[in-house]
Amino acid sequence: MSAQHRFLPSLSPEKIHAIQTQGLNWTLRHAYAGNARYRERLAQAGYDPADTVSLDDLSRIPVTTVDELRRGYPLPLLSVPERDVVRIHASSGTTGKRKILAYTQNDIDTWKDMFARCYELAGLTTADRVQIAVGYGLWTAGAGFQLGCERFGAMSVPIGPGNMEIHLQLLEDLQTTCLCSTASMALLLAEEVAKHNLRKKISLKKAIFGAETHTPKMRARFVDWLGLTDSFDISGMTELYGPGAGLECAAHSGIHYWADLYILEVLDPETLQPVAPGEVGEIVVTTLRKEASPLIRYRTRDLTRLIPGDCPCGLCLPRHDRILGRSDDMFIFRGVNVYPGQIAAVVEHFPELGSEFQIRLTRKDGRDQMLVKIERKLGVSAEFDQNLSEAVSVELRKHLLARGWVEIVAPGDLPRSFGKTKRLIDDRNEE
Repeated sequence: MSAQHRFLPSLSPEKIHAIQTQGLNWTLRHAYAGNARYRERLAQAGYDPADTVSLDDLSRIPVTTVDELRRGYPLPLLSVPERDVVRIHASSGTTGKRKILAYTQNDIDTWKDMFARCYELAGLTTADRVQIAVGYGLWTAGAGFQLGCERFGAMSVPIGPGNMEIHLQLLEDLQTTCLCSTASMALLLAEEVAKHNLRKKISLKKAIFGAETHTPKMRARFVDWLGLTDSFDISGMTELYGPGAGLECAAHSGIHYWADLYILEVLDPETLQPVAPGEVGEIVVTTLRKEASPLIRYRTRDLTRLIPGDCPCGLCLPRHDRILGRSDDMFIFRGVNVYPGQIAAVVEHFPELGSEFQIRLTRKDGRDQMLVKIERKLGVSAEFDQNLSEAVSVELRKHLLARGWVEIVAPGDLPRSFGKTKRLIDDRNEE
């Protein structure tokens, strides 16, 4: 551990390589011994627990998908006796069954240290007051932010999402200094602070946000309206403990991730082969000490790219770009593969537009139609909406190679969310 840090480690690439090799072999043997499904799949791939696997052999290990979690419901991937499980968390499932992950006490201890690293990297101190605006209960977010805050030693203010009146009251009364939320919640709170003219009455300085993709324009808006000195994008997911798997540093040159706790690969989502350095691919993770529900080459569906080289901040931990979308967010429109992030990128180039947009897909006479509603920037006149919509339509067609309609709407017209904003509404089966 570095002398100037309580939680962030100082690790050379050689040390990380050694930790990952040891952790990979521990995880494979642990899962092989403790979980029948893992044992079957590893044996089929020719794995023998007597062997020592190198990092170069990782591609020979089969990937794990979300289907493994569904098939193993309610306690998938469990690799320890149930008596060793002290907690479960879950995320929503697309087929009616939630993804439930189990934790041992050692898992909880690892998670809280991971999260304490995040607060330390964001430059917080034990004098900070941290207002937590994410969900509690089955979801990992609230528990993770609070667990890490208590481990770090700052004051946690655990409100959860919603409860806007309470959020505004405690921002003012407790003079909280750091907000933890989704990007959508940060934007909603910023708009409420502006509406109630509270900017000069609060003391927020920093925000840690995550759980959804965001645009630079969206981020700049809530940073400006809340009067923040900085904001930090956090990574994580329920399967990988929860939030706190990495954080953007003050240099804003990518997200540092905890390579001593998990291996991160970036693979082509179609071929499952590594992409070239700097190219976008799907994150695949392998945990190195997770006991209850270890992950072996788990396909996260999150898209990013590895960032080579040293970070200007001086922290010797590797980096990846922010989450750029999900491989399963893609929709097919008139035979063209489209990601919502492509539309967000076009919106970014128009200074007259705000950050919020919504895509609605319909079908008329057997032909797909796409309408993109985009909010006008606050203070921009509606007089030129028609010209602006036509200009955006032209750019979208260039980038998507498909034609859609664009409608410019007033600021605040599109739905806001205390959690993740829903960008895509697909009504094509309603015809």
